[in-house]
Amino acid sequence: MTRGHDQPGLWAQIREDWHAHERDWTRPGFRAVAVHRFGVWRMCIGSRVLRAPFSLLYRILYRRVRNHYGIELPYSVTLGRRVVIEHQGSIVVHGDTVIGDACTIRQGVTLGNRRKDRPLEAPTLGVGVDVGAGAKVLGPVRIGDRAVIGANAVVLEDVLADHLAVGVPATIRPRPNAPTAEPA
Repeated sequence: MTRGHDQPGLWAQIREDWHAHERDWTRPGFRAVAVHRFGVWRMCIGSRVLRAPFSLLYRILYRRVRNHYGIELPYSVTLGRRVVIEHQGSIVVHGDTVIGDACTIRQGVTLGNRRKDRPLEAPTLGVGVDVGAGAKVLGPVRIGDRAVIGANAVVLEDVLADHLAVGVPATIRPRPNAPTAEPA
């Protein structure tokens, strides 16, 4: 993902993420997101020679976050703004996953591919998606805006906006008390 004109710079993104993580730089989720942002930023450096020391630093930081906190969030993930990783531990995100703005991801979540013969298929999360603890979202599924994935759900098919997915395999139903769109 390259930085577009509508995307803030590295420090502005990290500051925004810091605010989203309740202004606590010690939270493992904030650290994982900050390392991700740094990894994306370093790829904007055109010269491989100039990028090399930043790449080495990124690899050290990435492995530290992965091994110490149990959060695997590679730089190749398309990560929206104000994404919150709520709790540490056993979070695995496939490198081709797309995560929209203002999503919340909790411990034990896997966002990954479903089939070994299709390694590049990964989930896409819309804006404001809430993924419960232990949930698994597998394959090229699309999770609509403001959807909620319940704890320990295994999602194998698309979830519409403002819907709830619960169970193994997940059953999808309208979310109770979901915000309704204002009439035009």
